[in-house]
Amino acid sequence: MNHPSGISELVINRLPRYYRFLGEIMGEGNARISSRELSERMGLTASQIRQDLNCFGGFGQQGYGYNIEQLHSEIGKILGLDQPKKAILIGAGNLGRAIATHMAFESRGFRLIGIFDKKEALKGQIIKGLPVRSVEDLDDFCRENLPTCAILCIPKGEAEELCGTLIARGIEGFWNFSHCDLTLKYPGIVVENVHLGDSLAKLSYNIKNK
Repeated sequence: MNHPSGISELVINRLPRYYRFLGEIMGEGNARISSRELSERMGLTASQIRQDLNCFGGFGQQGYGYNIEQLHSEIGKILGLDQPKKAILIGAGNLGRAIATHMAFESRGFRLIGIFDKKEALKGQIIKGLPVRSVEDLDDFCRENLPTCAILCIPKGEAEELCGTLIARGIEGFWNFSHCDLTLKYPGIVVENVHLGDSLAKLSYNIKNK
């Protein structure tokens, strides 16, 4: 993906990790931290951290380091976490149920407002306080509630078939767990493909070559 500011994808990929580590450090009661101390926590070099943060203007002071709360807040704003986006989840099977139940959407810039499945047997079940609705209700629901993100926990074929319809209903971003790389050729549409199996295969490689 090309970012308007010219910031590399590698830097963008590290931002959530900075946000997570700073949140943990802030929870320990610390007020400030140096790039060296942060580098030791994160396994990066202090130089890399300074370069990354300088892409957004830099937030440290010479001889003082970084104000942890301020830096955490600023990175949250860069990531858009201060502007909650309405999300729907499609596919209330085991994976969809686990994601809906255990993912801290609110702290990551999203609010889950609807869960959908095509199976009649799942309709009406309550998951994280939300009733499972029929996919046939998507039109009316999207028109009334205006979600902008869809989480896909459905088979590959169904995901590819459904995306065009969801985009027409106002969905701008997809968090895709459908065991395929969605490459949607629609202007302004963002896709994050998640492959849990790839992560497991990487673990296997690292164990084999440790």
